[in-house]
Amino acid sequence: MFYGTNHPLSATAPNTADADALVAQAETTALSDGGIAAATLLTEALAKTPDHHAAQLLLNQLHHMFVPRWHFPMMADAARNRAYAEAINAKVQPGDIVLDIGAGAGLTAMLAARAGAGHVYAVEQQPMIAEAAQQVIADNNLSDKITILSKWSHDIIIGKDMPERADVVLSEIVDSNLLGEGALATLKHAMIHLAKPGARCIPESGILMAQPVQSDALTETMRPQSAEGFDLSSFHKFSRMAQITPNDAAALPLFPLGPAVPLFYFDFTNPDIAPARSEQTLTCDTEGTVHAVVVSFQMQLSPGILVSNDLRSDGHWGRTAYLPEVPMPVTAGTGLPVIAQHDATKLSLSFNCGGEDSGAHTTLTLQ
Repeated sequence: MFYGTNHPLSATAPNTADADALVAQAETTALSDGGIAAATLLTEALAKTPDHHAAQLLLNQLHHMFVPRWHFPMMADAARNRAYAEAINAKVQPGDIVLDIGAGAGLTAMLAARAGAGHVYAVEQQPMIAEAAQQVIADNNLSDKITILSKWSHDIIIGKDMPERADVVLSEIVDSNLLGEGALATLKHAMIHLAKPGARCIPESGILMAQPVQSDALTETMRPQSAEGFDLSSFHKFSRMAQITPNDAAALPLFPLGPAVPLFYFDFTNPDIAPARSEQTLTCDTEGTVHAVVVSFQMQLSPGILVSNDLRSDGHWGRTAYLPEVPMPVTAGTGLPVIAQHDATKLSLSFNCGGEDSGAHTTLTLQ
């Protein structure tokens, strides 16, 4: 028999009063520790009353707040996992000290331990994720080979957090444009202050590329002209950039109108964090309509081992599409000038929306 929360029998469930008290305490607990204390209280409440509604809601809210949802498709990305496993096997030598920045669930750290590392120091800034990674590592009997450091990598002190500098710096802290997670500055600091001279790095390098695409479905979804007979076009100014998830890409096919053109090259073994600008012309090799310019990347983890989020890939990384003010009809041989700029953390893309002589430009910035 189901009883709603107002049914008199619902209040007689065992341990409900204790669970209520724990939930009330969790609601007033500061989250400055990354949610650890509050989550512990809510877990205790659910141990006493597994169907406690408020405890379930609050714990889910905490998890969503402190554990980004992209962790899960990333862990399920078999091609990405295999590429990292192969690169780690190729680069980690027996006895190596490995620094793993952005440990997440601990997968790359465990791959390094399995490859023969002497010890892996896995850095995970978010305490709730770090705590879970510690348990994952213990579940796989690797606690003696891996140390979780729940702090920002810039705060690591050699001789205190790590006994010596790293032979290998391992990371997967890039976003769909290689910049958004502060990868360049983090890796520059690590290679200077936390790694031995000549240390190996995974990934080694990355190329950011731009490509003109046609997609009526993308335009119809991001910029519907009308609904129920009403003109909506004045709202389109808010839709100049679209983050396209892998699911979006399947539902909104992106047809390339020309090859991808390199915008920036990043050397992760010796990162340059100076702002940069790149002026390129995207050449269309077929007739169609440019609905967007898609920015994607290719990363080299080690020689011959690549990962990418280009139009052919089906991994967990999304893509960024920059939309012109109006769709642009093109023929084979049409050139589309673009200007890309970055400040080592964010990317902007400008392009001529009305032909090379129109003077009309749109500047689109990824936050």
